[in-house]
Amino acid sequence: MGSLRAAVPACLLWGLMLSGCVHSAPTPDAGEGREVAVWEDRRSLADGRLVELATRGAVPVRVRALRALARIQALSTLETVLAGLGAAEVPVRDEAAFAAGVLALSWEPLTDAEKARMTEALLAAEAAEKDEGVRRTLLDSLGKLATPGAVRRLSDRLTDGHPGVGGRAAMALGVAARRGASMAEVPLAQVAVLTRPGQSDESRYGGAYLLALAKRSEALPSLRRCLGDEAPDVRALCVKGMGDTGGPEDAAVVGGRLLRDEVPRVAAEAARSLAKLAGRCGGDCTPLDELLALKSRVGSVARGDSASGHALLALAQQGLPEAGRPVLVALRRAIQEAAPGAVSEVATGDLMNLDCRLAAALDRQTGTLDESLRCGGGQVPEARRLALGLREIAQSRGKGGANGAVKYLSHPDTRVRLAALDAVSSRPVPEAAGPVRELIGGSDPVVAASAASTAGKLKDAEALPRVRALAERVPQEPDMAEPVAGGLVELAGKDAEPVLRTWLQHPHANVRRVAAESLSGLTGQPVRALHVELPADARHPEPAPAGSTLTFRTSKGAFTVALDAEAPLTSGNLVTLARKGYFRGITFHRVVPDFVAQGGDPRGDGEGGPGYSIRCEMTRRPYRRGVLGMALSGKDTGGSQFFFTHSPQPHLDGRYTAFGEVTRGMDVVDRLLEGDTILDVEVVTD
Repeated sequence: MGSLRAAVPACLLWGLMLSGCVHSAPTPDAGEGREVAVWEDRRSLADGRLVELATRGAVPVRVRALRALARIQALSTLETVLAGLGAAEVPVRDEAAFAAGVLALSWEPLTDAEKARMTEALLAAEAAEKDEGVRRTLLDSLGKLATPGAVRRLSDRLTDGHPGVGGRAAMALGVAARRGASMAEVPLAQVAVLTRPGQSDESRYGGAYLLALAKRSEALPSLRRCLGDEAPDVRALCVKGMGDTGGPEDAAVVGGRLLRDEVPRVAAEAARSLAKLAGRCGGDCTPLDELLALKSRVGSVARGDSASGHALLALAQQGLPEAGRPVLVALRRAIQEAAPGAVSEVATGDLMNLDCRLAAALDRQTGTLDESLRCGGGQVPEARRLALGLREIAQSRGKGGANGAVKYLSHPDTRVRLAALDAVSSRPVPEAAGPVRELIGGSDPVVAASAASTAGKLKDAEALPRVRALAERVPQEPDMAEPVAGGLVELAGKDAEPVLRTWLQHPHANVRRVAAESLSGLTGQPVRALHVELPADARHPEPAPAGSTLTFRTSKGAFTVALDAEAPLTSGNLVTLARKGYFRGITFHRVVPDFVAQGGDPRGDGEGGPGYSIRCEMTRRPYRRGVLGMALSGKDTGGSQFFFTHSPQPHLDGRYTAFGEVTRGMDVVDRLLEGDTILDVEVVTD
């Protein structure tokens, strides 16, 4: 009990919060602790026994039981969690506050009544709380809840005199903004004070986080001032905010200094912001002129500095208006000229992959496949080129036509077929109906499910029998639930109800969630799934031994991750897969600069996994820079896909299992680009 209470105030120091301060629960009695762990993994409330342990008894047991309730996410236990906010013991109150935040992020939406009840309880607890650590946890949970009442309280706390509270409240407001809460009434003048030189790192970061996400013109003076902040993560946030609230007149500062920033994630945000500013240009466009400076980044990539490619990748992912076409063409020309002199095959590969990214951005402008067909100097496989181009034209907002994508629905590579389905879904054309129908009956379940969703958007009544047949497979193949439900509802309407209602009792939480959301839309009444325990023989990963580390050996070098003992099953799952050699040859298929590098998908299209799913294990580890998280598509859908954060991402806290942290080689993570390969993952245990 004493050690936990000591650990909470330690997190008041922003530097420690970013580099190593993690809440850990006191150790419960071995017998009861094992029972709670079993119930948690089974998603069992143990006929009320788990609620009882969370309510009374030894403090370590109550804390562990509250953690289990947070992970199980049964909204029927909301009152038990809220009751813990009034406990006499600090560790219990702190864990209850954390659990309330996790429930606020529930994958199954809270009702208005539940939101109101949670707001009432959190506001009362925060007003009465004397412990500074618990109070900060309560502020975090108010941000996750994001109700108007929560926003008002957090706004009041911006000027709190206690060290760090204002910055924490600002960061929580930023999380609320990410969740769609209005920031219109938040007093930005008070936020501006937090970002001034001389304020703590925590205050400046929290203030910048809110200013970047508030998207209000009043934030501009403060954002302009903090572009020169000494902390890279603050600079990155401030330049990010400029892209949403600034004007073309800000381009010279963003391009002149920040596009050349030596920290890759700052330069990447500058490239994104210039692209956004270019979208608001009229006549001469300074942001486009400034983006030409990225040609120097091309030279750096050719010399082996792949981290410099993040700014180019960020620009390609953001895209440019048609007026920016000459910029994309000029950058591609610079790449093609630099490639022959690249220092290594790896550097050449980086350049060619970036060339195709820029080519796909050109194709997005026209809505037709063209540049993607011949990018990459013959070094980028056809399937990757086509998939990139098709996914970009899916975002082209009605330009061009989807007719050109139809022929790729029969491509032999699943990545291309999925991307073609995206393109057809965004702009349905009648001639796609037949090929899409064929894919619904195909052997690849991921493609078949996506095709069912596309058939719904095509309003293809002839596809309904095949979609119904696919729906019958969902209980055995739960990963198909969401796209199949979408297609079924579109084509069958109210007649989809009987099938969806059978899903409400499925053991897989995500199947139940999809069914409840679909039925709520169909009936116009909120539908909630039953709480269902997993069967006793459900897959249970072997826990990772305490002190386990993973060393990722990649085409860019090696880095080491210390796994979190507070997520033993999630960590153990990755350890087991690594020992089998599962990750050898798998790529980092998704890299979003200043956000994440994601890998672990054997398909390479973001839809693959090991053929099973594991349960979430929410931890108190915040998503700071270099944290390892489990990728999800819904509650308890983890498998083999993981991600590493480039920078703090507070909106991920309590939503995705954080289960490790890079301890050596973060510069290698910074150098990763899309398509980089995992050569092996080595497991070391104490």
